[in-house]
Amino acid sequence: MNPAIEVIGVTKKFKRRTSLLRYIFKKEKKEKIALDNVNLTIKEGELFGLLGPNGAGKTTLVRCIATLLIPDKGEIRILGKDISKNPNFARRNIGLLTSGERTLYWKLSAIDNLRFFAALYGLSGKERDKRIDFLLELLELKDFADERVEKYSSGMKQKLSLARALLHDPKILLLDEPTLGLDPAFARFIRNFIKEELIKKQRKTILLTTHYMDEADELCEEIAFIHNGKIIDVKTPEEFKKSIPHKDVLEIRFLGFIEKEDFQKISGVENFTLFSENGIWTAKFICKDTEVILNDILSILNSKKCKILSVVNLEPTLEDVFIYHTGKSLKEDTTEKL
Repeated sequence: MNPAIEVIGVTKKFKRRTSLLRYIFKKEKKEKIALDNVNLTIKEGELFGLLGPNGAGKTTLVRCIATLLIPDKGEIRILGKDISKNPNFARRNIGLLTSGERTLYWKLSAIDNLRFFAALYGLSGKERDKRIDFLLELLELKDFADERVEKYSSGMKQKLSLARALLHDPKILLLDEPTLGLDPAFARFIRNFIKEELIKKQRKTILLTTHYMDEADELCEEIAFIHNGKIIDVKTPEEFKKSIPHKDVLEIRFLGFIEKEDFQKISGVENFTLFSENGIWTAKFICKDTEVILNDILSILNSKKCKILSVVNLEPTLEDVFIYHTGKSLKEDTTEKL
């Protein structure tokens, strides 16, 4: 199959002044490397996942492919054409969906939003109306077409944003965290729509970015792990899970508080991560023998007066593979989205 997207040696840096004083005197700008010599090839008709925590570089790469950012180095090709020399060709063939609701006009109705964006794509008359009716029906929004978007739920807004991205029937879709912040029902609808409609029926090429491991495992044919702007590896989900040399992962959930440094003293731990959700802490350990380290872990938790909720051995997941390679959980978000 021919490549639909080729990313060749792409590097993108951002410059930030480190303090107000240095800003005033225009001295010493701090550089952030968002993408570091990234190479990727995505085949036509493939659903390719880019998996990493917030701040890893996923959104920056999507924006570069969509021609919204210009790389400092490297080349990006869409359907064989260099997008720096053929930006309009790239835009005609790309549909972009981002997380959040910033791509819609809330004071307009759904149908007026789609008519506005259709005009930007050069669609008009019967062709426009037929396409809009088709998408509203497909995404179960026809009964709400005349309502202002400000009255929509987050899930409905995301459906409408997806309709906007599909208006010009692009060959390639860039879906940047498409289910972020959605309730489970809407997230399930979006995932099923991607899998059944966009891939199986319409055979779109899709680049999906996410930090939800289950989403990537369910949808993607191939996955690239990205961390600190670098591509770590590219494999199928099954190949990634088989790449961990240890079969079991120890997961402990508890209440209380503990520092990461407390677990770093335990011998026999190859990698671990620690994160909190809704006040409950989860520690995951990857090691050669969970029985060897268990007593040390429990002793530390007891000494800190933590209440242990569960201790289980798990089969490796994509998140465990990511932890094994980076020592960082996909749930450990940074304060920046790059």
